[in-house]
Amino acid sequence: MMLRVAWRSLMTRPVRTAVLAAGFGFGVAVMAELLGVGHVILEQARSPELNGGGDLVVFGPFGAVPSARFITASVLGTPDVAPRVTAASPSKQAKLFLMTPRGAVPVSAKGGVPSLERSVGDPEVSRVASWVDGPGDARWSRPSPQDILRTMDRFHPSPDVPARASSWAEWLYFNARTRDGRARLYLTFLVGPRAAEPGRRLAGVRLQLERNGRSSTYSAQGDVDEASVLEHAPDLDIAGNRVRLDGAYRLTLALNPKLTGELILEPAAGRSLPPAVIRGAGGWVSGYVVPVLSGVMRGTLNVGGESVTFDDAAGYHDHNWGFWQGVSWQWGQVAHDDLSIVYGRVFPPADVADPSRVQGFLAVLGANGPLGFSTEVTIDDGQAGRVDVQASDHGLRLRLTMTADEVVRTQMGLMRAPGSQPMDFLQLGGQYIVNGAVNGRSIDFRARGSAETFKPH
Repeated sequence: MMLRVAWRSLMTRPVRTAVLAAGFGFGVAVMAELLGVGHVILEQARSPELNGGGDLVVFGPFGAVPSARFITASVLGTPDVAPRVTAASPSKQAKLFLMTPRGAVPVSAKGGVPSLERSVGDPEVSRVASWVDGPGDARWSRPSPQDILRTMDRFHPSPDVPARASSWAEWLYFNARTRDGRARLYLTFLVGPRAAEPGRRLAGVRLQLERNGRSSTYSAQGDVDEASVLEHAPDLDIAGNRVRLDGAYRLTLALNPKLTGELILEPAAGRSLPPAVIRGAGGWVSGYVVPVLSGVMRGTLNVGGESVTFDDAAGYHDHNWGFWQGVSWQWGQVAHDDLSIVYGRVFPPADVADPSRVQGFLAVLGANGPLGFSTEVTIDDGQAGRVDVQASDHGLRLRLTMTADEVVRTQMGLMRAPGSQPMDFLQLGGQYIVNGAVNGRSIDFRARGSAETFKPH
């Protein structure tokens, strides 16, 4: 039927029919050409050459990589990856505004390290001989392990959120256990909310020491200069207690009642997790980083005239910051031979985010760097004295079961939201059973480790 109508139209009005046919054909041809051009433009937009050269461009899940120096040094620099990396060059793109008599003119700008940009074949930098590295560029091209640790362990200004300001806190946390398991310590250097005196912050040091099944607590309180903390941390001075980072963490303690001592935590190379931040409504924020996932702690504590020695003890150090009122978490850590595993999950207040939608995480590090990471994690600590963790992701399938034989319970007044049920903070020590596989490597071991959780008071 349609063929008959077309034939009659052609016979009765041949010129008009020919013009229409040519128009339709031209339209189809233009559309095909535009689709081809669009495909080429899309491919070019994805091309590493247009992002500064090289064969691979690395982006974060939400755009920029927030810990690029850690990635270049501690991930791309690991023995498993480094032989396959010819060159690496971090860069940052931003929009600037050129102010002219006629108004603001937006300008797209890109910054990088000239020598590294040339190493990956950036055509723009290669043509300008006067672009050379500045004094601070060595921190990117040749970063030292201590410099990376110090950057990861820096302290953060309190955000301008008056409604939550009283619950802002940031702390350095250390734990260690002697190889025979007879002594364990949990040590916190905490800088809290603003003090009454302008420019000062409340601060404290707290040590929980376990010896032969007995637990005792020692502490000191004071205040610190906020500007000095932001400039020098993780070097801290709180009420006669000190932290110093010079490749190792050197801890000096003078706590009440009657505890003094010197401890040194020596980090294991490549055993760090970069900073991660969770943000919620109204300016709420919670951050976490693990500078020392595995290390060795040495030193001696003098407790009322008795010496407690940590010699070749298994050590760990992490760092937390944020608003803590109404916040709870689950966390755990275990190390065995060349493996270090850490997992956790934060539960924010319901008025800033849905706690059920905040994912947990589990990370596995080996002797040569990261082995696996997962956000598909379940952490079940509902059964008294037992924690069960399961994680699965690309190339990772692990189950960790911990049976606690040490429990330290602390009531957390700072974190209690108005009208909420009082909660106790539980620090657990015990035996982990770990089995599964990571990137084709079978994992099956038992080792002592730590865990933390919250329970109703």
